[in-house]
Amino acid sequence: MTFPKLLIIGLDSATPSLVFDRWRDQLPVLRGLIERGAHGKMLSTNPPITVPAWTAMMSSRDPGELGFYGFRNRKDHSYDGYAFANSALVKYPRLWDWLSEAGKHCVVLGVPQTYPPTPVNGEMVTCFLTPSTKAQYTHPAELKAEVEQVTDGYVLDVEDFRTPDKANLLARCYEKTNKHLALAKHMLRTRPWDFFMLVEMGVDRMHHGFWSHFDPEHHKFEKGNPFEGAMLDYYKHVDKQLGELLALCPQDTLVLVISDHGARRMDGGICFNEWLIREGYLTLAEPVTKPTPIGKVKIDWAKTRAWGDGGYYGRCFMNVRGREPSGTIDPADYEKVRNELVAKIEAITDPQGRNIGSKVYKPEDIYRQVNGVAPDLIVYFGNLAWRSVGAVGMDGIYTFENDTGPDEANHDWYGMFILTTNGAPAPLHGEQQGVTIYDVAPTLLKLLGQPIPEGLAGKPIL
Repeated sequence: MTFPKLLIIGLDSATPSLVFDRWRDQLPVLRGLIERGAHGKMLSTNPPITVPAWTAMMSSRDPGELGFYGFRNRKDHSYDGYAFANSALVKYPRLWDWLSEAGKHCVVLGVPQTYPPTPVNGEMVTCFLTPSTKAQYTHPAELKAEVEQVTDGYVLDVEDFRTPDKANLLARCYEKTNKHLALAKHMLRTRPWDFFMLVEMGVDRMHHGFWSHFDPEHHKFEKGNPFEGAMLDYYKHVDKQLGELLALCPQDTLVLVISDHGARRMDGGICFNEWLIREGYLTLAEPVTKPTPIGKVKIDWAKTRAWGDGGYYGRCFMNVRGREPSGTIDPADYEKVRNELVAKIEAITDPQGRNIGSKVYKPEDIYRQVNGVAPDLIVYFGNLAWRSVGAVGMDGIYTFENDTGPDEANHDWYGMFILTTNGAPAPLHGEQQGVTIYDVAPTLLKLLGQPIPEGLAGKPIL
């Protein structure tokens, strides 16, 4: 069974427990797609974050192969050399590249890691990592004027989504989503597409901004708060918009609704560098008396063996002699020190002395190749129940306020997928088990009747 057209609707961070269970009966469009085809939880990348997850999904290559471990990556072994993970650094073809080569007309809207825009047989509008709408964010270049006109001023992202002003944040989430989906509907109507993919980031921004308002298990939840229904209302709004998108597609369109990772409540933050200081791995050149990003403090590198990065997960870097400029760890002791760090991190407890269940990974154990400058250790505090806080001067190793602004959700290991059609018989039915993010591209290539390249990390699920 092959299909002439493919529509991918990416909902960044959309969570299986909400879509499949908690709110399924209140999302009639998504429920109909689930009932007509196949669905399931999908194991994300390690780490389960937007970059590298969408690129891994579309290329069937893991983060180590891609050389991307987050939005920013060390570009060398200096202490301050970081580079943003833009499209120019993507070395593997993605789904639209293969389909463009096959002569398929591709429309790519808002997919993370597409800025700067790259040539495609069709149209591309880049993602939330685009610096601003003043940048050249479309292919072809002349498409930009059309985008601005159709949307009455395009919006790339929900700026400043870590804000205490929830009413304003909610309005901006809707504005961004509505502009993106208005553009998608316009492109569906006006282009002779074979492959159409959009990624909506508003879902992710809502999770980070409003999780505590609807989840009774969140430590900040207050029953009857004015935004208790905001998340469900937003999901219902997106569901209705999906129905309008589908109305513009033929019945024999293959449809994939998918998220790159899930989301979960955030219980707190572990101040990674404060912990490293306490354990004797990191030494500051001068004391810090107020919360300060680690990149803005003076570190005594001659007395430092390791430092960390903050984010939804933690990256631990070791100061190795002959590798870093002022390395202190003898290469012969590298594995010994690394194993010591793993054991100590996995033993971290909460303020009540209970082990929080942290998980630590070595890149070479989880990736097929390790390209770029990978962290020495990939750290999940509380297995994603706690975030990594990179700032120092935090007055302890625990915090219940985020160092980069209010944030109420962390990412989770499983995204969701719904694979069906717009009315024609679906290729697969029922709940599917064991699907990974790497299986997406080969599955879609097979269903489009295209060859599957050698060397991919995943395989077709049917």
